[in-house]
Amino acid sequence: MTLARRAQRIEPFYVMEMAKRAAEVARASAGGDAPMIYLNIGEPDFTAPPLVQEAAERAIRAGRTQYTQAPGLPELRERISAWYAQRFGVQVPARRIVVTAGASAALQLACLALIDAGDEVLMPDPSYPCNRQFVAAADGVPVMIPATAAERFQLSADKVEAAWGPRTRGVMLASPSNPTGTSIAPDELRRIHDVVRARNGVTFVDEIYLGLSHDPRYGQTALALDENVISINSFSKYFCMTGWRLGWLVVPESLVNAVEMLAQHLFICASTVSQFAALACFEPDSLAEYERRRAEFKARRDFFVPALEAAGLHVPVQPDGAFYAWADCTAAARKLGVSGSWDFAEAVMQRAHLAITPGRDFGQHETAQYIRFSTASSMAQLHTAADRLKALLA
Repeated sequence: MTLARRAQRIEPFYVMEMAKRAAEVARASAGGDAPMIYLNIGEPDFTAPPLVQEAAERAIRAGRTQYTQAPGLPELRERISAWYAQRFGVQVPARRIVVTAGASAALQLACLALIDAGDEVLMPDPSYPCNRQFVAAADGVPVMIPATAAERFQLSADKVEAAWGPRTRGVMLASPSNPTGTSIAPDELRRIHDVVRARNGVTFVDEIYLGLSHDPRYGQTALALDENVISINSFSKYFCMTGWRLGWLVVPESLVNAVEMLAQHLFICASTVSQFAALACFEPDSLAEYERRRAEFKARRDFFVPALEAAGLHVPVQPDGAFYAWADCTAAARKLGVSGSWDFAEAVMQRAHLAITPGRDFGQHETAQYIRFSTASSMAQLHTAADRLKALLA
């Protein structure tokens, strides 16, 4: 059977391929004194807090499991709107918020609504691999622009303006970013958006890690710019609901009907039980717990990044959000007698039983020399991981 061309264009998700490899190594070494530690996948070790779990149980017991409207429960959209006002001081009307089956569905809806075949979308290299695959799946063309450590691995207005061509439709940014944990300075983001708007383009901003910002200079939503920004968000990271598959999309009012129709056909609605559970995310006790966890993620960063530096893995830009460290492994790879982050990750997996993510997934600009570490694991595991790296690279 012949695959469609779009399916043939999709690249492997190497994060998950490396996870499968780590599982194989872990099984082969089961029973040893050094069980595999997983710092490869960006998933919080925290689960949904008690009030959220209880809300899900109540919904199931009450039989509140039927379809919702495609844009989501009205009361959930209202609570998300109120969270923007409370947390960021930005007014985002609930009617512009569409609840989705995870941020993945939000990205798919945004791309299908706004990208035509052959449209080019500019994005930084490195960046999250699935973002460019969503563009490709909509028959668009992701255009990767090298972003350096001096630029915080983010795009600049000058680079966007220089790369803009006749087929360019817009830019897709992420702030904070996966894999680097770095954000775009608000003034630079405004300049980028001005360049895009002057060309009648679209600014997509992946903000799924925005709640996990650790620096007030950067922890601001792009929705403060104007209502033409397309913001993608999620209950997976800050709200610790990864497997619940719930996210949201904020679009201009003029796009709500089109996105709703697409959502009706593609998804009908997001999980009803997850939506009722998410209402409890915004209770004061839940928000207090999320803030406690955000402080814990910051403490993990503050321990682990210096530990990487001490082991010879240079982190050129301090991550200001999310739970990642983007480390240059060039010198460390030489110590192990290997070349490049892919072979380095394999060596670390085999010799130290530590699963990490090579840079191959995230682009082509110098990514072969970088490793992404996830600091979403417990502090105890991070200490053990740091000890193993120090011993391996001594």
